[in-house]
Amino acid sequence: MSRVSLVMAVFNQLPLTRACLESLRPTTVTFDLVVVDNGSTDGTAEFLRAFPYPFPFRAHQNQGNLGLIRALNQGWRLAGGEFVCFLHNDTEMRDPRWLERLVAALQGDRGAGLAGLYGARRVRRDGRYVGRTIVHCLADGPGMREPEVEVAAVDGVCLFLRRSLLETLGGFDEGYGFFHGYDRDLSFAVREAGGRCVVVNAPFIHRGGGTRGSVAAEGPLADDRARRREALARFAAKWRHRLPSDVRRPAQRIRDWLSSRPIRKGRVPAEEARSARACGISGEGGP
Repeated sequence: MSRVSLVMAVFNQLPLTRACLESLRPTTVTFDLVVVDNGSTDGTAEFLRAFPYPFPFRAHQNQGNLGLIRALNQGWRLAGGEFVCFLHNDTEMRDPRWLERLVAALQGDRGAGLAGLYGARRVRRDGRYVGRTIVHCLADGPGMREPEVEVAAVDGVCLFLRRSLLETLGGFDEGYGFFHGYDRDLSFAVREAGGRCVVVNAPFIHRGGGTRGSVAAEGPLADDRARRREALARFAAKWRHRLPSDVRRPAQRIRDWLSSRPIRKGRVPAEEARSARACGISGEGGP
């Protein structure tokens, strides 16, 4: 059995799923794949049966669309690896060592509890990411320069953690509904348990919204927006004792604050830095 189990939930969007699976072929770490199909009607089930997998594969077919969160919980419980990697089917890997880098992020004395490819270093009191603190390694950049960056929350496009930790946490909170909020919730649960969250530098392509538009969002777009608001409200209430959250060091907060402000004529950086410190950059009033 492979050390890593990769779990994917799908509902239609066959071209995305095909491109994603093809991009996994050069992966340097062996893994087994579990795909949960939420009742696709576009030939996805037939494709999954016929695809020439270069890795062990298992499929689970639901009779209807149960939503992304419930499908992911089904998937990891069918997996047997020491590590579990949840990956959206609207991604394409561009670095054969992407999984190797995720595994490495969890190793050693300072190993993280949760790793991924996209996240945010600051989360507001209402659960929203602060845009300029977002960290990613998207292939069309500009992305991160460091091999690894600590974040407050890892985005659900890719979530990588030990199965033992996932079992301890009880998997994903299905109270969030179809799609939204589960990734922030898992991130904060990992941090509550004493783990760090990190984003690793492994370039990938994200066909933004493909998974949300297929697995989760049945009905008008307005309904999806309402679900998002409900999920954020649930997250903010559940984790109010940890919000707002900012994992940046004070010096980085000051640099980010300065870079977001227009430079005034005759104002020197040292003065700006002193002003930033005087403002006590933290919480909702910071960068």
